[in-house]
Amino acid sequence: MPPVTIYTTSWCPYCKAAKSLLTKKGVAFDEIDVDGKPELRQAMTARAGGRTSVPQIFIGETHVGGSDDIHALDARGELDKLLAA
Repeated sequence: MPPVTIYTTSWCPYCKAAKSLLTKKGVAFDEIDVDGKPELRQAMTARAGGRTSVPQIFIGETHVGGSDDIHALDARGELDKLLAA
């Protein structure tokens, strides 16, 4: 399974929803809290192609996007394929 990284803030409900989905699937992930850390948020924004909102989720080097994006991938049956790659 490729490494999963999720950029979050502690107060973000979308972050919690995305983490809940990953946890439900038994996926271990590295969480990077960017709240109050401009250098980490800047690195996230650069890695995410300019997207500044959280969460930003990466599976390996593939940028999945945010919470809506990962839930849509799961609904289409594509998330498990990415996780298995």
